[in-house]
Amino acid sequence: MKIYLGKTGLNKTWQEPFPEITKCHKCGGKANIMFVGFEGRKLNQYICNLKENGGKGDYWVHDAIACAIYLCADCFEPIILLNQA
Repeated sequence: MKIYLGKTGLNKTWQEPFPEITKCHKCGGKANIMFVGFEGRKLNQYICNLKENGGKGDYWVHDAIACAIYLCADCFEPIILLNQA
């Protein structure tokens, strides 16, 4: 997994670009981007290989992921957005 700090990673995604700011699920405040983790095509290990997807109650990712990590400016809660290839 490659890590991209701040705004530099917003386009490192398997789907639409990640937003620079997202809503905090805890307090409703604004959460700012800290970094993005991206599993690229040239890597040999993937998070999806750690566990089988067992369905509801045992969901797991099924492909390479990208995740954006944010921090709420109001309550300091970390917020994570994730997508898959």
